[in-house]
Amino acid sequence: MAIVFERLVGRDVARFLSEELDLAGTRMSVEALIRLVIISWIAILIGVSFPLVIVLQLNPILAFLAALGISAIFGVFVFAILEFRIEQRKEFIENALPDFLQLTSANMRSGVALSKAMIMAVRPEFKYFGDDVSMMGKQLYAGDTIEHSLKQLASRYRSQQFKRTVRMIIEAQQYGGGMTDLLNQIGKDMRSQRIIQKEVAGQLFMYTIFIAFAALVGAPALYALTNQMVGVTATIWSQISLGNISKLPSLGVSFLKLSKPQITPDGYFWFSIFAIMIITGCGAFIISAITTGNALKGIRFMPVFIVIGFGIFYIVSLVIGSVFASLGKT
Repeated sequence: MAIVFERLVGRDVARFLSEELDLAGTRMSVEALIRLVIISWIAILIGVSFPLVIVLQLNPILAFLAALGISAIFGVFVFAILEFRIEQRKEFIENALPDFLQLTSANMRSGVALSKAMIMAVRPEFKYFGDDVSMMGKQLYAGDTIEHSLKQLASRYRSQQFKRTVRMIIEAQQYGGGMTDLLNQIGKDMRSQRIIQKEVAGQLFMYTIFIAFAALVGAPALYALTNQMVGVTATIWSQISLGNISKLPSLGVSFLKLSKPQITPDGYFWFSIFAIMIITGCGAFIISAITTGNALKGIRFMPVFIVIGFGIFYIVSLVIGSVFASLGKT
């Protein structure tokens, strides 16, 4: 008996995932998406838990919690990819819409109806938007109304700008407005808005540089320095006899007692790795939010930021480690 993975989630969740997949423009079904996520979760739980317990001798409960955390991160990553695809389609349609509207306006000036003018305005550079417009034309030829077809076209994109444009076109169609002038003016206003957004992003360039430096250079360098200091401290304490600690002077403070630090070099090293991943990943999202107004676009830069952060961490660790080694020899 085959397992129907879609039944493992609620109806509202399945409907939400279906809408997300439609907005992302993917042909993957909800069943296939849920199957992929669940099987990947099981594989991660098994593939991470057993090595942590067998190889690293980690507590089984802690190993399971670590694997569960990685599985959750994977689920968030899949959802982030969908959201990124949705935002990518939104940006594409908002960039292509001014040209499309002005081409439609030019076609209408030659005496062509709105529906046919929109189909004639399709160009190869419009890519999947052109395919959606052609599909709308097929719906119109099948007897659908222009209002319903336009609303369905706008529902394929998470763009409030496109939906407002469709609403104005429908109202002009119903009340007899000047359609050609309206389409031409909407296209001009959209271009002006894009220019203003680019100017604002240019003025915020200094904030971008500061955040990039803090996330890519400052934080990894400080973690590398602290990591080396923890290693040096652990080495010093390993050479001190625990029996001689009680003989050391207390500097007149009775409640001050020297003890071996609880932080181990290995523990702090892995803490630094996870912290750098979080800081550099969040830095990518923050920079994307400042420069483009959309934080989800930062998923494109997140792998590059993480690699650069790790590179700075290892380079600074090597430099500081060689300095400490040369001081130890002298």
